[in-house]
Amino acid sequence: MAANRPALTIIGAGLAGSLMSVYAARRGFPVVVYERRGDPREPGAADTGRSINLGLSQRGLRALEQAGLLETIRPAAAPMRGRVVHHHDGRLSFQPYGTSAEQILHSVLRHDLNAALINRAEQLGVTFHFGQKLRALDLETGTALVGDTEVAAEVVIGADGVHSAVRDQIPHSRTGRKTLEWGYKELHIPAGPAGERRTDPEALHVWPGERGLIVAHPNVDTTLTGTVFLPHEGQGSFATLTSPAAVREFFAGRFPDALTLMPDLVEEFLAHPVGSLHTIRTAPWHAGGRAVLLGDAAHAVYPFYGQGMNSSFEDCSVLDACLAEHGADLRTAFAEFQRRRKRHTDVLAELSERNFVELRDRVASPLYALRKKADLVLNTLLGERWMPLYTMVSHTTVPYADALATARRQDRVLGALGAAALLGAGAGIRAARSRSFVRRRGAQC
Repeated sequence: MAANRPALTIIGAGLAGSLMSVYAARRGFPVVVYERRGDPREPGAADTGRSINLGLSQRGLRALEQAGLLETIRPAAAPMRGRVVHHHDGRLSFQPYGTSAEQILHSVLRHDLNAALINRAEQLGVTFHFGQKLRALDLETGTALVGDTEVAAEVVIGADGVHSAVRDQIPHSRTGRKTLEWGYKELHIPAGPAGERRTDPEALHVWPGERGLIVAHPNVDTTLTGTVFLPHEGQGSFATLTSPAAVREFFAGRFPDALTLMPDLVEEFLAHPVGSLHTIRTAPWHAGGRAVLLGDAAHAVYPFYGQGMNSSFEDCSVLDACLAEHGADLRTAFAEFQRRRKRHTDVLAELSERNFVELRDRVASPLYALRKKADLVLNTLLGERWMPLYTMVSHTTVPYADALATARRQDRVLGALGAAALLGAGAGIRAARSRSFVRRRGAQC
């Protein structure tokens, strides 16, 4: 079967590129992958200090299952059944992710997941070349300069992330980039004495704040991986928190229990690099049947909805389906892939930007918690006839744009019900006042 398939050159051996190589190899394509960084499986290769932990949701789980990888990955994933909010006054509150036991997320370390994907791809015959940066790409001749070597590149899949070199070679490409004024650093919550967990083991932990945000994912080894998000500039920013005293004072004032949970917080904060956060929207995603983009190369999003990896994995599943449907007609397969995905990933970018404000400013609000509870109650009573937006995005594979459209219809219904309730209450109050007035007048007569 492989003899009838063109060779695929995948640029990028991150999560999207390595999973796509598994799909392509299973479909009979000869696959070669080039990655500018070193082999993540080498000792000490983990990108410590900068990697955001990942939350696998239904889309990612389904893509892994379709690729035959779910049972390999599952032992390395820690369940997250909801969100624990750390309030400024020391209180903790729990917000469940869903209404049933299976509506949970699974926290996994990026490095561990990436290594497992590469191992599986190699078992299927995929060849990886690490430490090889794409320097030039000629789609007309089907050649690429990788490192100092010119190689054949008959069909190219660009899975090379936010700063994609493949994207730059797509003819007539129009790319919009939005960089958040906030960045991030990785922190670590170690295990307690005798390996005990220091806090809830099965939840995402959130420390909200108007000028700072911390999110922490649990790991299977009883630790948690935290990420602190702060503005790049201004008071209480990465630019100003440059001394141990300033860092300690800042966290003691904004996130008091973080210093207790993270005994090495000050040292880690000063030692770890600052990462940037980008939204990428580009078109077209493909150059005929010669090249196609997927994952962050096509549609990077902020991490605040936890869907970056999941949407990239869903890309791999959808692209694989398009290849299955259109066989050797790669031009049609790539065009269909973009048609099926782009409007949904554009909506995901919108949701991810909106959820940044929600996590930062609203998650600790009683009104926010009340609205979430109302959604879950209606979901329990009505089942699939009423599904919260978060449920549709994280616990189903309903396309993102369809999920948002459904949520907006539900918002209108809930708003109408609320208005009707207010009108009813107002009428009741007016009627009660009228009866009281009549009784008083009767007593006076």
